[in-house]
Amino acid sequence: MMSIVLLGACNSGTENETDSKEVAHELNEEKFDDTKLEDDAAFLVKAADGGMMEVKLGQLAVANAASPAVKQFGQMMVDGHGKANEELKTLAASKNISIPDSLSDKKRDKYNELAEKKGADFDKAYAAYMVEDHKEDIEAYKKAAENAKDAEIKSWAAGKVPVLQQHLQKAEAAKEAVDK
Repeated sequence: MMSIVLLGACNSGTENETDSKEVAHELNEEKFDDTKLEDDAAFLVKAADGGMMEVKLGQLAVANAASPAVKQFGQMMVDGHGKANEELKTLAASKNISIPDSLSDKKRDKYNELAEKKGADFDKAYAAYMVEDHKEDIEAYKKAAENAKDAEIKSWAAGKVPVLQQHLQKAEAAKEAVDK
């Protein structure tokens, strides 16, 4: 049985931190350079980073949001992306693809930015970010669903597109509710 390498990054805020996402990319490049799985591995790394972000921000929304719609959306992110993250870990492990186990520097910076906000300020910033983020996710997952070389990765990505589209609709509704 193949094992998965999960990589952690220190959250001390120092400049010498190792970006967990970058480390996973480097490990995968060593394993899959010039093979059919190189792009598939890159997709799973990005999906893992994004999925962790959705859960962490969802937890933050449950704690910091003023709007019931935003709190409800946040909980939906925790539940839905939490389940998808577990599926992704299993899929990555079966392909011997390394994925990060902590947020990339870019995602952590965005998390920290949103964590400083409370109430209505949080609601507006979070809802706007979720709309933008889900649009990007849908495009990435559609691309993987069309172009992934591995049939299981291709199928997994395709299966997530309708869920992400539903999340986008809910994010847009939450954004509309707090932008009034």
